[in-house]
Amino acid sequence: MSAERDFIPLSICVLTVSDSRSLAEDSSGDYLVESLQAAGHRLAERALLPDDRYRLRAVVSRWIADEAVDGVLVTGGTGFTGRDSTPEALRPLLDKEMPGFGELFRAISFEEIGTSSLQSRAFAGLANATFVFCLPGSTSACRTAWERIVRDQLDARTRPCNLATLRPRLRE
Repeated sequence: MSAERDFIPLSICVLTVSDSRSLAEDSSGDYLVESLQAAGHRLAERALLPDDRYRLRAVVSRWIADEAVDGVLVTGGTGFTGRDSTPEALRPLLDKEMPGFGELFRAISFEEIGTSSLQSRAFAGLANATFVFCLPGSTSACRTAWERIVRDQLDARTRPCNLATLRPRLRE
């Protein structure tokens, strides 16, 4: 019972949703890729798409159908403007929502940006045994989500529990 857990590297995809950025200007996607790799995980694939719910759904559907993919990090499209459609695009793919992620993200964000945090529609869930995290498009919001929540939950060494060690049981 006192044995330390080993780190389990996960295979993670990163999707940036933006109508105005290219990969060369994608600081949020760059941050997530660098951070997941620095933590010891593998980048499975990276993409940047305009905010089009059907294109987003198609790419994420392909990733969650791939048994080699353990997680998907999406940045962008979670706000309130007319083009922000990440929640509408990806929530239908989820088998189970993880309401605690969005609640915790907004609570932590409140410490950093005050009441502006209520504009975040960040969310997470499980789709075909793949973790899906949908984050705001700003690099600072991605940093908050990764450093304060996601990194530890994707690390099998996090106690008392974490998402990484659930992987073998997700298809039960």
